[in-house]
Amino acid sequence: MDKEKILRRRDKPEIQNPRKSLTMATAISPLAFFSAAAASTGTTAPKLPQKPQIIPILQSKPSLSSLTAACSAIAIAAIVSTSPPSLADAGPAFNVYYGTAASAANYGGLGGNADKKDSAEYVYDVPDGWKERLVSKVEKGTNGTDSEFYNPKKRSEKEYLTFLAGIRQLGPKDVILNNLALSDVNLQDQIASAESFSAEEKKDENGQIYYEYEIDSAGTHSLISVTCAKNKLYAHFVNAPTPEWNRDQDMLRHVHESFKTIGSY
Repeated sequence: MDKEKILRRRDKPEIQNPRKSLTMATAISPLAFFSAAAASTGTTAPKLPQKPQIIPILQSKPSLSSLTAACSAIAIAAIVSTSPPSLADAGPAFNVYYGTAASAANYGGLGGNADKKDSAEYVYDVPDGWKERLVSKVEKGTNGTDSEFYNPKKRSEKEYLTFLAGIRQLGPKDVILNNLALSDVNLQDQIASAESFSAEEKKDENGQIYYEYEIDSAGTHSLISVTCAKNKLYAHFVNAPTPEWNRDQDMLRHVHESFKTIGSY
């Protein structure tokens, strides 16, 4: 009997305590498990990903002096960008001349120096720096020259005005120009040697008619404006040699266009 019990005990499987098995299983860490598995398979254990290190960046605040310098630079740049144009870009300056178209009998002396602005019959612009040539009574009585200004650097670059009394209205454009040439030898030569010639009619804001002539002759360029008012014919001339015309064309055209009669018609 004792032998049979002993044999039965050997034949029955030994039942282990579950708590003891659980304790042993938890004692083995996952890292040890992977190490053991790696050792048994001959492979390297995978490394766990590491979190990137965050390095704080310290931002330094700009100093008060640097801010002041930056603001000053911006202010200076704004002033330079919005600065007014220089005087060199402003173009030529002009002075207004007031002409009286007085007769030769009333010309000269103290009477000729009266306030022209109040008794003026016409006006035109004179470039700054140009000089006035004194017109004699003989010249005024002969060809009707009333005023003249010239460039002191080149006397042949000039403007002047002539008038004829007793003419109420303009005639045909070619007739008017030929009549003006009768008392102006230089104008006769210009017309005779003209390389180009143009004549047109214009009206101002008051409806007054002006004849506009442009003559380009050998060595000289001329602009002429003719109109009638107060029973007089007024002719304004702008003459310049070709080199001066090419240089001062814009200024000379301004002078030409500035002529007009004023006062009652």
